Amino acid sequence: MAAAARVIAIAGNSTAAASSFLLIKTPFALQRCSNGLRFNNVRRSSKRLFSCNAIYNPQVQIKQEGQPETLDYRVFFEDTSGKKISPWHDVPLHLGDGVFSFIVEIPKESSAKMEVATDEPYTPIKQDTKEGKLRYYPYNINWNYGLLPQTWEDPSLPNSEVEGAFGDNDPVDVVEIGESRRKIGDILKVKPLAALAMIDEGELDWKIVAISLDDPRASLVNDIDDVEKHFPGTLTAVRDWFRDYKIPDGKPANKFGLGNKAANKDYALKVITETNESWAKLVKRSIPAGELSLV
Repeated sequence: MAAAARVIAIAGNSTAAASSFLLIKTPFALQRCSNGLRFNNVRRSSKRLFSCNAIYNPQVQIKQEGQPETLDYRVFFEDTSGKKISPWHDVPLHLGDGVFSFIVEIPKESSAKMEVATDEPYTPIKQDTKEGKLRYYPYNINWNYGLLPQTWEDPSLPNSEVEGAFGDNDPVDVVEIGESRRKIGDILKVKPLAALAMIDEGELDWKIVAISLDDPRASLVNDIDDVEKHFPGTLTAVRDWFRDYKIPDGKPANKFGLGNKAANKDYALKVITETNESWAKLVKRSIPAGELSLV
């Protein structure tokens, strides 16, 4: 279904994030469950397929095409009829009560630089490339990493609070600090805890620090101070990891706005709200999409 056919649904919640509006396909819904949104292995011919029982009407399935760590490898999202859907556009962002969907692109303790292919139809997850070669981080990332669906960092919009930097033309990134190693394509229910304003070659690239609701310590952390208490040193470690990961390749360190410090939960919710609104304008074609896929 084309992006123009999506319906605006307004979340009725008193939090700052809930004031944002979401564009979702009307038949798509999420069922709440205590363990996030999990995928169970299912085999279909020679292709690997995963079924998610926590997403219904339609269910979402993960289909891997090609072999991992090859140029052709793609992770597609489908409904049970086999129709492809977009993890970026069709998975709802806001689940209510300050909880959001998070899609895993890069599992913790791995180095392959996986990302949603925003310029390909149905925006599958693939391994990023540079000059025709697969990209890897110089060392493993220590947290689950991925995106918030239905968000977009507008490259035409300067942020006056972060040195006037423009958005990086991608969905908002999430660093999930829970203890479990997730899988590519997992959809988790997370709550935001903090935000880091990374500036990568002049572009604003938000990092939302969050935790999955099924993590054993999730109930202990609700804001930035709780992270410092129960995950001491984690915010500094996240900032330093993203600051330095390009240095081994001979590039300069990334910079951070907001005084080089993490902002609190309220600020993170503000970022999510603003980037969700930017995404809504994008899929309504109020803003030129360029090479971005809107299906």
